[in-house]
Amino acid sequence: MAGSIAGQEYPLDRGAVGRRALLRTAGLGGGAALAASVLAGCASSRTSSSATGAGDFPKTPGWKFAFINHVTTNSFFAPTQSGMKDAADLLGLPAPSWTGSENGVVSEMLSAFETAISGGVAGIAIPLTDAEAFVAPTKAALNAGIPVIAYNADATGNYALTYVGQDLYQSGYQMGQKIATEVTTGDILVGISQPGSLNVQPRLDGIKDALKAAAPGVTVHSVDTGAAQADELNAMESAYQGLKSARGVYAVDAGSTASIAQMISKYGISGQVHAGGFDLLSDTVTGVKSGALDFTIDQSAYLQGFLPVLYLYLYRLTGTLVFPPATDTGLTFVTSSNVDPYASAGSWIEGGKSRALVTMPGSITLPAASSVQS
Repeated sequence: MAGSIAGQEYPLDRGAVGRRALLRTAGLGGGAALAASVLAGCASSRTSSSATGAGDFPKTPGWKFAFINHVTTNSFFAPTQSGMKDAADLLGLPAPSWTGSENGVVSEMLSAFETAISGGVAGIAIPLTDAEAFVAPTKAALNAGIPVIAYNADATGNYALTYVGQDLYQSGYQMGQKIATEVTTGDILVGISQPGSLNVQPRLDGIKDALKAAAPGVTVHSVDTGAAQADELNAMESAYQGLKSARGVYAVDAGSTASIAQMISKYGISGQVHAGGFDLLSDTVTGVKSGALDFTIDQSAYLQGFLPVLYLYLYRLTGTLVFPPATDTGLTFVTSSNVDPYASAGSWIEGGKSRALVTMPGSITLPAASSVQS
């Protein structure tokens, strides 16, 4: 069985794994090459008129894209919103809309999804935080000629054209391996804002699996901190007060991680308990710099806004010829050794207010050597 979007067929029984494999083998080169061409053209001759296109490309309508989100007011997504607006401005398009739910309510996200479809938007980006709920509206959007891209959270069995975001399970697994180098026995607390939600649960699953393999003497106690960012500190404090023997306090979401940094500073226990988590909220960066946190993980929230706009634009510009590539936005451990640029730049790229050029260092630290599977 197949459906169509702008004349291009897509199989309705193909899961996310098959789509990823197809993209890896066929889609990456063309998408990356044309993306580079678009950016070069925009940089040299972008016009402020949304109707005249970008660079030397054909005239295009002022395509309006819709971003649906599960926690619309959460600080983590400030750079994502900056990224989507910057990409739209670069391409001469109106700023995408930003809507959805403040507290991870799937029905509210579905309502926003249906509104975007009925409103005839040019493309939709959405975190697939639920395994089943977004399948039908994704099919409906595609059948209406509206491309859909998943960002920040993906779900097997959905039909979004691609996913832009971190490999969530793998990021949790790598975090678990890092925890195992610091804590080999005893209890740890792990905060999670929405247990079961596909934007955070895979990380917790990865942590548990990594610890089973590398440090089976560690017992993980998960803490439901809730979707409301303001309540996460109370949840983490309550959990720690109930288990002060914990050897480590960690989290798999931005707000819970920032709360841990606040809590450790509040109780003056920096260096007495291991701690770490995800993302780059100001309290988190301060916590890494002060030593309250051993690490945090950067997943490039900005790219999760910027790239979907670029990919939706290219997909429409080429009449579906440039299929958007699956894009892992990465995993960078931010520790005391590399936190200074995050702390000093205050860049809008990472949720700060400064839009100044960030100075390049005189030398670049060698990344891990590349490997190619044969």
